[in-house]
Amino acid sequence: MAAGKPVVILGVFVADTAYRADRQPRMGETILGNSFKLGPGGKGSNQAVAAGKLGADITFLTRLGVDAFAEMAKHTWQEAGVKSAVIDTPDSYTGAAYIFVEETTGNNAIIVSPGAAMLISPDDIEAHAGLIRSAGVFVTQLEQPFEAALSALEIARGAGVTTILNPAPAASLPDRIYTLCDYVTPNETEAEELTGIKVASVDDARRAADSLLKKGVGSVIITLGEKGALLHTASRSDHVGAVNAGPVVETTGAGDAFNGGLAAALAKGVEPLQAVRFACAVAGISVTRPGTAPSMPTLQEVEALLARS
Repeated sequence: MAAGKPVVILGVFVADTAYRADRQPRMGETILGNSFKLGPGGKGSNQAVAAGKLGADITFLTRLGVDAFAEMAKHTWQEAGVKSAVIDTPDSYTGAAYIFVEETTGNNAIIVSPGAAMLISPDDIEAHAGLIRSAGVFVTQLEQPFEAALSALEIARGAGVTTILNPAPAASLPDRIYTLCDYVTPNETEAEELTGIKVASVDDARRAADSLLKKGVGSVIITLGEKGALLHTASRSDHVGAVNAGPVVETTGAGDAFNGGLAAALAKGVEPLQAVRFACAVAGISVTRPGTAPSMPTLQEVEALLARS
């Protein structure tokens, strides 16, 4: 399958530092941990890796510090076939997350320090307007400053680029952003945050999606975890079942896998319903593996799974 039109993703990279221990230390106390893991994270970066491993012509736009974590980011992208438009920021640092996991329960506590990525500005977006206009599909989330995301969506929309907003992490948004979005891709929690409608069933998802269509969104795709996803437009509403690839190991990167897969499929000219099914398969494989970026499948793996199911 050809790479299709270019995909441009605006977002954040953070290095995930994950510590496992029996309990959290008290203030002033040092305890021994059971394990430590360092890995690439950040929603936008994970989505770019997903698209890259699927063979998309993908460029990731972000800010990084000039440090070891920035090198890790660039290496991660290079391995996945992701081109990067990085604004080096020597007076800040590359984002990092402290993730504490309680061994007995699996519960976690997280501190995210986005660093240089919080300095992404509308001026940065304007400087990369040509890149955004050259895309077939443009994707952003809400981890970098809102005004930068809004500015990028305006430029993409003005150039006739297909726009995808993944409204994560959950936030309430001003109505002016919705008319810039061909697709909005919340999960159940994010859909509730955007609409005030609790999403516990597919019918709830349809009501929430109707509310987003009224705000001016072109198409709404609500991801429903093990129930798959709902594609909802003014003219049709299709529930796409989850694509089972085996036992679930970790669901952390599933939403990013879905959004990267959706962007890659739409850029190749796949019609929306099939693009959602393809994205469900990408997510279905990712949850059978540990990690976020490292769990993203190749195009061959996704096509084999779809052929089987």
